[in-house]
Amino acid sequence: MKASAPNPWLRIFVPFAVGYFFSYLLRNANAVIAPELTRDLDIAAADLGLLTSAYLLAFGAFQLPLGILLDRYGARRVEAALVAVAATGCALFARGTTLTELIVARAMIGFGVSACLMASFKAFTPWFGSGRQASINAAIMAAGGLGALSASTPLSWALPLFGWRGIFLGIASLGLIVALLVFTTPEKPSDDAVETLGEQLRGLVDVLSSPVYWRFAPLSATLTGGFMAVQGLWAVPWLMHFNGYSRDLAAFHLLLTGIAMVSGFVGIATLVGWLQRRGITPQTLLLTGLGSGLGVMLSIVLDAAPTTLLWFVMGMVFSVSNLAYALLAGHFPAHLSGRVNTALNLAVFVGAFSIQWGFGVLVDTLQAQGLASREAYRWSFAVLLVLQAISYLWFRFARTNTAMNSREDSPSSSGL
Repeated sequence: MKASAPNPWLRIFVPFAVGYFFSYLLRNANAVIAPELTRDLDIAAADLGLLTSAYLLAFGAFQLPLGILLDRYGARRVEAALVAVAATGCALFARGTTLTELIVARAMIGFGVSACLMASFKAFTPWFGSGRQASINAAIMAAGGLGALSASTPLSWALPLFGWRGIFLGIASLGLIVALLVFTTPEKPSDDAVETLGEQLRGLVDVLSSPVYWRFAPLSATLTGGFMAVQGLWAVPWLMHFNGYSRDLAAFHLLLTGIAMVSGFVGIATLVGWLQRRGITPQTLLLTGLGSGLGVMLSIVLDAAPTTLLWFVMGMVFSVSNLAYALLAGHFPAHLSGRVNTALNLAVFVGAFSIQWGFGVLVDTLQAQGLASREAYRWSFAVLLVLQAISYLWFRFARTNTAMNSREDSPSSSGL
């Protein structure tokens, strides 16, 4: 008797979605526990930025070899092994007593979850038809958004009960469950010819040396990476030092941002086809959304509107930034898509690391020069906004020799 085919939503989507939830939870957790880390370790803003951004540095540094590993060994094995490393990092983070120990543990966490999104894309390709990629990609991003939600008000509620060390021990246990779930997912044999390592490396060089890649990279580094740096750490300190809010109220703003981000991902998947039929391409949607994001950032710096509204809208508009992955992939042959995605992810996480650490360094420097805490945060945020505006204008007006092809504006490839 022939065995029935596995339900791809249950057997494939759910395990990888839980993995991306796990990744996003860990990415943003330090934003809420920042006051405890600062107090318990007696560290300055620059040290806090370095500690938290170690996740981003390790994550980004592994993106290029990750693309090759995914193509050679498959999503199931690669992600399961790496998530087990992340679980170990969580346990070490919970037991760390010095800044160095926590930085090493945080870097292990970033390294361990570095495959959670890219492996999902790789795993979904043979199981879901091209016409369903928009919905499946948006769904996996929404799962990450739920992780961001969990790292806001719910985490704030759990802190008095378990402490940040107890929370990370619990997350370590979750990581082991995730690794097991992913490892037990079924695989579908591929008919694609396996490239040699040399061929894979040449393809990667082609991506990284392409002018069109360098049109997208600064935009993703400063806007997507900048949003990650703020959401993942500096949102709560900003709201506490600049707006004078309590930690619980600041965490509530993160909750609103996460809800808006999830709504944005779902909206993109639902509306992208409808918008295209009316002449609004994914690139137009990307430019409009990120341009609006710059306006929101300026309003936050100027304290020009209610903060709950501003942080909600920021989560909504920055959700379009993930369209850049599909838009860039539209310039390259399909067999390079994994390396294109991981190459752009490298830019995102290098940007996020640099901004997350640099923001803290700049705050400390400005305070050392005599600025009050509120003004130091304002000027640091303003510097980030200037970098983002320059990158946006570069993307908007730069011209490359590679024209956008038809895959770029297809709904199936643009629902990231």
